[in-house]
Amino acid sequence: MIDGYSIPIHRSLTEPLLMAGAPRGIAIINGTIAAAVGLGMQMWAAGIVLGLIGHAAAVYAAKKDPKFLEVGVRHLKHGQYLSC
Repeated sequence: MIDGYSIPIHRSLTEPLLMAGAPRGIAIINGTIAAAVGLGMQMWAAGIVLGLIGHAAAVYAAKKDPKFLEVGVRHLKHGQYLSC
């Protein structure tokens, strides 16, 4: 590192991409499923409740670890590789 030289790093390059506090992919899938239940099955209350509970769970998990989805997918992919 050279003294007196710095490079600005923007927050958008280091923070995860969230949509209303939940990871973008999960928020889109959750909204699609809630809309399908609410509109397609004509169960408005169930669609709204499903959407709110799913989004709240995703926001809670993202507060603990913003990359929990990538970690979970990697865990499922590797499976029992290091089982005891």
